[in-house]
Amino acid sequence: MSNHSTLQMLFTTGVLTTSLWLVGCHQPSSPDILSETKENHSNLLLSFDDEAPLHQVNVHNANKSLLASEHGQAVKIDFASASNHESVVEFVPDELWDWSNQGNFGIAMDIENPELSSVHLYVSVKDSHGVAHNRSVAIPAQSSQRYLIELSGPDLEIETGIRSNPFSWQDNYQPIIWRYGNKHIDLSKVASLGFKVTGVAENKTLIFDDITLVQPNAMDENYLIGLVDKFGQNAKQEFTNEVHSDEQLVAIAEQEQSSLVSNDIADRSKFNGWKLGPKLQASGYYRVEKYQGKWSLVDPEGYLFFSNGIANVRMANTSTITGYDFDATYIKQRQSGDLTPEDSIGLNRAPKDAWPSRYETSKMRSQMFTWLPEYESPMGQHFGYRREVHTGAIDKGETYSFYQANLTRKYQTNDIQLAEQKWRDTTIKRMQSWGFTSFGNWIDPSFYSMQQYPYFANGWIIGDFKTVSSGNDYWAPLPDPFDPVFKERAMITVQQVADEVNDSPWCVGVFIDNEKSWGQMGKYESQFAVPINALRLDRKSSPTKAHFSALMQQKYSTIEAFNQAWEIDLESWDSFASGFELREFNESVVADLSTMLYEFGLQYFTVVNQAMETFMPNHLYMGVRFADWGMTPELRKAASEVADVVSYNYYKEVINDEFWRFLDEIDKPAIIGEFHNGALDSGLLNPGLIHAASQQDRGKKYAEYVNSAIDNPYFVGTHWFQYIDSPLTGRALDGENYNVGFVSVTDIPYAPLVDAARQVNRNLYQRRYGHNEP
Repeated sequence: MSNHSTLQMLFTTGVLTTSLWLVGCHQPSSPDILSETKENHSNLLLSFDDEAPLHQVNVHNANKSLLASEHGQAVKIDFASASNHESVVEFVPDELWDWSNQGNFGIAMDIENPELSSVHLYVSVKDSHGVAHNRSVAIPAQSSQRYLIELSGPDLEIETGIRSNPFSWQDNYQPIIWRYGNKHIDLSKVASLGFKVTGVAENKTLIFDDITLVQPNAMDENYLIGLVDKFGQNAKQEFTNEVHSDEQLVAIAEQEQSSLVSNDIADRSKFNGWKLGPKLQASGYYRVEKYQGKWSLVDPEGYLFFSNGIANVRMANTSTITGYDFDATYIKQRQSGDLTPEDSIGLNRAPKDAWPSRYETSKMRSQMFTWLPEYESPMGQHFGYRREVHTGAIDKGETYSFYQANLTRKYQTNDIQLAEQKWRDTTIKRMQSWGFTSFGNWIDPSFYSMQQYPYFANGWIIGDFKTVSSGNDYWAPLPDPFDPVFKERAMITVQQVADEVNDSPWCVGVFIDNEKSWGQMGKYESQFAVPINALRLDRKSSPTKAHFSALMQQKYSTIEAFNQAWEIDLESWDSFASGFELREFNESVVADLSTMLYEFGLQYFTVVNQAMETFMPNHLYMGVRFADWGMTPELRKAASEVADVVSYNYYKEVINDEFWRFLDEIDKPAIIGEFHNGALDSGLLNPGLIHAASQQDRGKKYAEYVNSAIDNPYFVGTHWFQYIDSPLTGRALDGENYNVGFVSVTDIPYAPLVDAARQVNRNLYQRRYGHNEP
């Protein structure tokens, strides 16, 4: 049964009733739309009117106390988050909660933030099996509201292709937004309700009260219908930067063009280094050097350079799945030798011969749009096609880029090439006017040849090489770096990047691959998942296993010595080589697994670096952009010994000192490949991975993050992800629908974010190096 059919069945059987809800709005636009929320207080889980419930409040790096409230007492949590990377409070019942007979329900609670800064709060409901349902929310400064975690209902039963759906309850709650984990935990055995603050610069305080199970007064059966207007905007809500007509869009664009100024920051060199600072050795290309105790990039002319920029400036991620497809015989399928992932190709239109075969594959998706053009019309040029998606309501099909369509409206032309050239020119002017020193990763290669702005190139190693699982292969299993085919594909990939860059001095460096799941800290099974899974394989089919076999034989010589160290009983080295299951961990096992994981990573980085030295010897190898959740000390060590700069994607509010202590150990230049924040006043349904309370709050959080990196002696740059908001109905790759752009779907900048960036960038070099002036 299709997702849409499931949803229709739930509506027609009376589970949902019809009425209009303003999607994603924090407050209803009119009091007539919502009835007062009525709660059954017999379902009260925790109230704090006496001291007894405090034993059900567990804290880690936090303090708890009772506080007089309007309705009695509440519990106050002081998160010691300035000096700790994570600070947690968990509400834990004396006996497991059984919510299995609640029907459609959620948990409501009062949360007050008495402080002057908003709090991005991670929320987790866990069952007794350890399965977690995870959400996030921004608690605005000096606010008190009632929040909701939806735990059972029709919306949780369907895959819409949107990372976070519009809120379907017709009640006056602030929804806590779905993040990741399992939407369906064991509701008969609920073990805890937790709240976490992580990666912030200051202590936070929140006040919790009246934690109650609640059911919806009513639910909107049309909450997924008619979401998107012709501009790709939210059709059910008023919001920041909203456009109502083509004429308004053109007027806004013309006004912005007149206000853009070229880089008037006096301290910038030709390549955006610090012209007023020391002039070091000039190599003609970007390089790295530790200067007076701080790692730094050095620009081609020899000036100190800090790379503050914006990533993902391209059309490739601007399209969304429409719910239509074509006869597959007309679609050119992917080839084994392809070098570019599907989501990086661009719109990739279906051929004209395919158009007559167009048919609806998901009514749920197609009904989200109030407007889609005819293929033969000028606006039909912005249709695209995806032969595969990572996650979504359907696994392939037609897409549409409202952003590209809005560029043609804005520049009043149906010539896409002309519109995109104007877009590139405007983008460069913006980067200069906003004071950025470079682009980040994933920049459209058409910017390379402009020779106007520093950029980073990127490549993906794709091919039929063997793989090894880390147990959490979110994007894909890891390549087997000992497979000769991997080396061949690495060489081909870097050669392609080299051809695009053409030895340009404007290219700072090259990122290869991204956010691979190398392993997760917390327990041996996840940290050493790569060698553990490789040990199960036969060396005849796994080059990595063959290497590990040779490694252990070299260390222990005899199988008896190995068995004694590992406290197992293998008959021979052939038994080791053919594959076995590791079940116990002792000191020797952990040490050897650590060595194996390090050797695995070292081989990967060495192979890629050899390709860089062969084809791009003048450019920096920037590594693989570690996700903070998917890296281990062994991989960081391996990367630091090979890459010129070690790159990290770190989605928190600041560079928190506790988490980054390992930088002292490896002592290599580091760069942030991705960070961002977003807010719901944009009209989008999900702020992003870090939540701000408003557009003004986005600017505040941006400045705090970048300044914390500028102040750290190891970081040589920060790259915001991304230039353009995600599509309202989710990007085609995986449904991300985040307000994380510097510009909206109508290409209008978010003024508070731009103003914050201007201020940070104007003071960047003085803040980083000013006290070192010659």
